[in-house]
Amino acid sequence: MPESDQSIGRKILGFFIKEDEAGPSAASAPATGAVSPGVPAPAAPRPPVSTTTVSPGPASAAPGTIDPKFAQHFADVLSQNNPPGPDYFEFRETLRSLSNLGLTEDKQYQAAWASFKALAGTSDVSTLTNTANQFISALNKDRDAFGKSVEAAVAERVGGLQNEQKRLQTENESLAKQLLAIQQQIDANNNRLTAINGEVAEQSAKITQNRQNYETTYAHFTDQIKGDIGKITQYLK
Repeated sequence: MPESDQSIGRKILGFFIKEDEAGPSAASAPATGAVSPGVPAPAAPRPPVSTTTVSPGPASAAPGTIDPKFAQHFADVLSQNNPPGPDYFEFRETLRSLSNLGLTEDKQYQAAWASFKALAGTSDVSTLTNTANQFISALNKDRDAFGKSVEAAVAERVGGLQNEQKRLQTENESLAKQLLAIQQQIDANNNRLTAINGEVAEQSAKITQNRQNYETTYAHFTDQIKGDIGKITQYLK
């Protein structure tokens, strides 16, 4: 009976990620507390206070880590793109089972290949390299889709906040030239600008960290597959 995608996904995850390699999920950037917009009215008129232009600080992200949620996502992508019949997936499964036998690397690959040939009834190494390349193509397609989703998230979350920031700054420049009675509104807007500054930095850091974790996890998967392809070519001539 064919294995479910979920079962295959768990196996693939085990091929590429060891328990001690799975890093913690990306930490959220510290949230900046919003200042309450309520400001008591002054007892007596006072001169207009110039508005302060608030610029967001540069968003920074720690180096990417292998993120468990992306590792599981890639395993699911590979399981969904696993063609029927013996292929690179079954070869990788056999190779992993030989990892604790004390064999040299070339012997592991040759033993796995011997087992695969008996299972698949073929001696054509391209059966492995072709399907391995299909897995890389599936991951590349997923990466392209992820990149578009990141751009959309930046436009929606950060872009909207920055547009609001610019609008409020322009409004404050106008309010500062008006009667003293509108000073309270100017103060409230300044408080909101301060809050927006923290939100922009927070959202940018989260998205940037998410991208870093994705890229690191992507590199981990593709590097292993590419390494296998190179060794298959080297050892299984």
